[in-house]
Amino acid sequence: MRGYFGVGAERISKAMNMGAILRTAHAFGASFAFSVDGVPGVAESRKSDTSAAWTQLPFYEFDDVAALRLPHGCALVGVELLENSVELPSFRHPSQAAYVLGPERGSLSREMMARCDHVVKIPTRFCVNVGIAAALVMYDRLRNLGRFAPPPVAPGGPVEILPAHLHGMPVLRRARRRDGEC
Repeated sequence: MRGYFGVGAERISKAMNMGAILRTAHAFGASFAFSVDGVPGVAESRKSDTSAAWTQLPFYEFDDVAALRLPHGCALVGVELLENSVELPSFRHPSQAAYVLGPERGSLSREMMARCDHVVKIPTRFCVNVGIAAALVMYDRLRNLGRFAPPPVAPGGPVEILPAHLHGMPVLRRARRRDGEC
């Protein structure tokens, strides 16, 4: 899968939830994780992070929304259950993205919503645990941007075998210029 992604939460207060997000981010191959205005030491929970993601995954803590720094070209995607949010199954994930979820028993702040390039919602009847929501978003990203066989029409496993990826010949700029191409 090309690109990268990070995942984080704003104003998260429970270390076990942040630990679950970190463990899941590690499992799904996130490039980084973060918190914005979280309770100090929120990433210190090693009880729920049984994969020791903190040893493998950079974790950034930002004091507030204004301090949030993302790589150049990284789209910020808010995850919020709002009427006008794009439903996750209909969302095309940016190749470079950071997903931010709201706190337990709360929503993303107005300041954070203003920073978001996109806002998606998980089509559920009510809000789910922040760790579960993060896992669903990361799974959807993998399912949509990963290289998998298309789902079969009938119930069951894949009917179609995914063909081997073919690499084309390298494009050498010097060779093209000699041939008169620009």
